[in-house]
Amino acid sequence: MKKRLWLSLALVYPLMLNGAAHAADADKPWLNPALSPDARADQLVKAMTLDEKIQTVFAYFSTEFSPKKYEQPKEGRPDSAGYVPGIPRLGLPPQWQSDAGVGVATQAVSKKPYERTSLPSGLATTATWNPKLAFAGGAMIGSEARSTGFNILLAGGVNLMREPRNGRNFEYGGEDPLLAGIMVGEQIRGIQSNHIISTVKHYAFNDQETNRNHVNVKIDDKAGRMSDLLALQFAIERGQPGSVMCAYNRVNGDYACESDYLLNEVLKQDWKYPGYVMSDWGATHSTIPAALRGLDQQSGYPFDKSDYFNAPLKEAVVNRHVPEARLNDMVKRITRTMFANGVVEHPVAAPTSADAGIDFTAHGKISQADAEEAMVLLKNHDNLLPLAAGVRSIAIIGGHADVGVLSGGGSAQVYPKGGSAVPNEGPTHFPGPIVYHRSSPMGELAKLTKAKLAYTDGKDIAAAAKLAASSDVVIVFGTQWMAESFDSDDLNLPGKQDELIAAVAKANPKTVVVLQTGGPVVMPWLNSVGAVVEAWYTGTNGGAAIARVLSGEVNPSGRLPATFPASLAQLPRPKLDGDAKTKDENIIEKVTTDYNIEGAAIGYKWFDLKGHKPLFPFGYGLSYTSFAYEGLSAKAEGSGIAVTFSIKNTGKRDGKAVGQVYVSSVAGGWEAPKRLGGWDKLELKAGASGKATVQIDPRLLGVYDSASKTWKIAAGEYLVTLADSAGAKPAASVKVKLDARTVDVNGR
Repeated sequence: MKKRLWLSLALVYPLMLNGAAHAADADKPWLNPALSPDARADQLVKAMTLDEKIQTVFAYFSTEFSPKKYEQPKEGRPDSAGYVPGIPRLGLPPQWQSDAGVGVATQAVSKKPYERTSLPSGLATTATWNPKLAFAGGAMIGSEARSTGFNILLAGGVNLMREPRNGRNFEYGGEDPLLAGIMVGEQIRGIQSNHIISTVKHYAFNDQETNRNHVNVKIDDKAGRMSDLLALQFAIERGQPGSVMCAYNRVNGDYACESDYLLNEVLKQDWKYPGYVMSDWGATHSTIPAALRGLDQQSGYPFDKSDYFNAPLKEAVVNRHVPEARLNDMVKRITRTMFANGVVEHPVAAPTSADAGIDFTAHGKISQADAEEAMVLLKNHDNLLPLAAGVRSIAIIGGHADVGVLSGGGSAQVYPKGGSAVPNEGPTHFPGPIVYHRSSPMGELAKLTKAKLAYTDGKDIAAAAKLAASSDVVIVFGTQWMAESFDSDDLNLPGKQDELIAAVAKANPKTVVVLQTGGPVVMPWLNSVGAVVEAWYTGTNGGAAIARVLSGEVNPSGRLPATFPASLAQLPRPKLDGDAKTKDENIIEKVTTDYNIEGAAIGYKWFDLKGHKPLFPFGYGLSYTSFAYEGLSAKAEGSGIAVTFSIKNTGKRDGKAVGQVYVSSVAGGWEAPKRLGGWDKLELKAGASGKATVQIDPRLLGVYDSASKTWKIAAGEYLVTLADSAGAKPAASVKVKLDARTVDVNGR
C-alpha cells in the first residue's frame, strides 16, 4: 500500500478512538449494539464501496520483510503478524493481529520484542486435563493482547498428533479429538472473553512440518470426520472462535486454503460455521479458486507470491469471475465476527509503555498454576520424589537449569522480561533464537530445601558423573527444542543427552530426570534412573513450578495427552514422509503422506489396534498419593451415555485424580477397540471422596456415514470402562444397551 494511504489512516483513525466508532445513529445502523451481529453486518456491507470491501479481505504482514524489501504498514503494530486497515467513515476499526499460541508473540526479527507472559506449551495445558485452567490461560493471553493493542489472535492450535516428531506438537492439544477439542476450545473461549477474536488452526491435517507448504495429505472423508476434523469440530463448538485459519498443506490434491470440501462443504455448510476463514501466512495460491471455494481473507502479504485478494480480486469481481455476492459474504463474515466479539464496541489502543500496564506478577501465577498441574510424573522408584527432607546434597545437571527454562520456538515464541536467560543460542534466524524464560529451577529449589546444590552444564559427561557420584540425589534436565518449520529426526533427546543421563544414573541411581520437551521422547536409560518428570515447556514461572513439584509443595496431577512410543517402529510411518533437505517448491507434485494408513486410529487407538506396548500410554501419570475408583454407573441418556463414579484419595497427601472413561462397542466395527468418552478431574483431600460425572457425546458412540452425513449408532451393548490411563487395567466396567440411533453431522 502506498505511504500516502498509511499517512491518511494515521491521521484519521485516532478520531475513531475518541468515540466516532461508537456513535450509532440512523445513518449508521450497524453501530447499534442492540441489533444482531448478522443484521449489523448486512447493513454495513450495503454501505461499503467495492474498494472498502476489498480492503477488508486483504491483510498485510506487520513486520519488515527484507527478502522482498517490504516495509510494515505505518498503522500496524510493530513486529507483529498482521494488519488490516479500518474504515473510519463507517466506524470500522483496523484488525491488529498477533501470534498468540501461548502468549503475545513477537516476530523474530524484532530488536525490541514485546516482553509478555508465556503460558506453558499447549501440550502442557492439555496435560492438565483441567478445562478451567485452559480458560484462565486463554483469558490471560487475551488480556495482555488487549493491553498490547491487538484485537485478533492467531491462537487455538488443535492439530492432532499423528506424527510425534512434528515440530509444532508443543503448540497443540495431543492425540485425542475429545481432549484436544475441549481443552483448546476452552482456551479460545478465554481469549475471546476479552472482546478479542481468536482463530482455531490449522484447518486441516497440518500434522507435520516437513514439506508443509505442499505435502499432499490423503485422507478419506469418514476417517477425517472421526479424527482431525472431529477435534476441530469440538473446539469450534466449545470455543466459538471468530475465525478459522486454513493450513499450508494440500488435502486430497487441493490446497487447504482453496479446498471446497474443507471450507464450503464441511465448515460452512455441514457445521454451519458463521465466522470467516483466514489463510495461514503464505498459504494462499490463487484468486478466483480460493474465493469461490471458501477463503474469506488473504493473510500476511507479502508471504504469498501475489496479492491475490487485492487488485486481482477486485478485477475478478468487476469482470464477474467472482460474484459480488461472494465478496459480500466474505466481508459479512469478517465484520459479523467483529460485531459478535465486541471488537467495535471495545476498541483497542496502542500501549503507552513497554509494559502496557500489565500485572506480570498476577499473570505469572496463572502461568505457574498451569505448569504445576501439567507436569506428569512418569516414574518414581522407591518414592525418590518428593525430595526427602534429609537430603544433604543435590547435583543439578544440564538444561541451563541454573538460569532458566526452555520454550518452544517459531511464530509462537513469547519473549520474557529482560530477554532470554541464555542469549545467542540456536538459529540466528527463524525459527530461532532458542529462548529460555528467566525462572531458574535451581534457584527456586534452593528456596525450598536445605540441601547443598551444585550445578554443571553436562557437556563434560565424566565431570557430570563425578558430581553425581558425590551427591545424595541427582536432577538431570533433559531438553528438546522444537519449533515451527522443522520436525525431529527421531524421538531421542538431541545431542549426547541420552549418553549423559545413562552415565549419571550409573554413577548414582538416585537420579531424577526432568524433561523439557515438545512432545514424546524415548528413554533408553529409563530402567536406570529413579524418577522421571515430564515438565514440557513450562512458561514464564516454570522454574518455580518445577521446584514445587520436586519438593512436594505441589502433588503432580498431569496426565499424558499423547502416547509415548517405545520406538519409531511402532508408528504408522516409521520413516517420516517427505524430504526436509529439498525446498518445497521443487517437490510440489512429489510429496504425499497417506493418513488412511491409520485413518481415525490415532495415538492410543493405533497402539490398541496393533497390540503395541508403548513406553507410556495416553492418560498415564503418577501421584504422590493414591486413589481408588469406585461405584461406576452408566445409562443411556438422550443420544449418549451418562456416567457417574466416585474417586477416593486413599493416600496421606492431598491430590488431584483424573477419572478417565473409555467406551467400546461390543460388536466392534470401530476404527479401534476403544475411545475416550470423557473424564472428570477431582481435587481431593487425603482420605476424602468425590463424585464424578461424564456425559458421552453420541459422536463418540457412532460411526460416521459419508453418504448420509450422519453418525450411525448401532443397536447393541457398549462397554464403559473406568481407568487412570488408556493402557491401565480398568478399575471397573459396565455394559450399557443402546437402541439403534442416527444423529446428524453435528451430533444432534
